[in-house]
Amino acid sequence: MQDLMKFAPYLLMFVVLYFFMIRPQQKRAKNEKEFESGLKVGDKIITKSGFHGKIVELADTSAIIETMSGKLKIERSAISMEMSAALSKKA
Repeated sequence: MQDLMKFAPYLLMFVVLYFFMIRPQQKRAKNEKEFESGLKVGDKIITKSGFHGKIVELADTSAIIETMSGKLKIERSAISMEMSAALSKKA
């Protein structure tokens, strides 16, 4: 019993770390993956660097977007889930 009480603070610290840091990060990564896979041609998006555009073509890991200055090829992971969702709510 004494040995268990010695490790209790470490166990408690791991549980707190899991519920406040690891689990939310895993949930966020899952949501971003679902968002990336749910993209389709014609969606209006905003990249993480701030480019606004409309998806013209999609590939496995990349997308071609049309902006005011032309077409850009970007990685799907560069599309911001939060900013694109806020853009679609405005429209």
